[in-house]
Amino acid sequence: MFKEKTFVFWLCFCCLVGVFGDELKSVSVMEGESVTLQINVTELQADDEIMWTFGANRNLLAKTNGDFSKISIHDDVLNGTFRDRLNLDNKTGSLTITNTRSTDSGLYEVTISTSRSETEHRFTVTVTGSSTRPPSDSSDSSDSSDFHYLTVWISVAAAVGFLLLVASVGIFCMCRKQKKTEQQAETREEDITYANPTFYKRNTPKSEDEVIYASVVRR
Repeated sequence: MFKEKTFVFWLCFCCLVGVFGDELKSVSVMEGESVTLQINVTELQADDEIMWTFGANRNLLAKTNGDFSKISIHDDVLNGTFRDRLNLDNKTGSLTITNTRSTDSGLYEVTISTSRSETEHRFTVTVTGSSTRPPSDSSDSSDSSDFHYLTVWISVAAAVGFLLLVASVGIFCMCRKQKKTEQQAETREEDITYANPTFYKRNTPKSEDEVIYASVVRR
């Protein structure tokens, strides 16, 4: 009788552990920040085994086989989506994802196996957008930088060309106006008629000193 009660007690206990251990936790994080999925374990035991998976297909992310000095990180799954961004705490079994991206959103599951029981925890992670620019490959960054400089140079060249065009039109108009003014001045000079001066000798009465008397011969 005592054994039957003990068996029922452990069965209920295991069911409760399974129910609460399988509780789904929701975690939200801003894109570019780090997130840690904690399983509320103070310290793992030497014989505990940890296995973290991601997605409906349960892609393996990290695993330990009792020896926490040897942690296997499988960050090459899903075409290297998690490469160099996973960290498994060898004391608590918590999984940390650094530099989060929108593709990190989804279901994460961890299985803790001991010599007496097996416990599972599930997390649904949502990565929301941020005002900062998401990380990109160096090639994309270089291409974007080159395009930016090219756009700046084109804008500067267009502005300089426009100023030169305006200056050329202004100089042309000034030269044309100056030439027209000179032509008008030459036309006025040609219209002027110059007359040669004519001097006339004035007849003045002779004075008595200039009178010549002639002798008269009588017959």
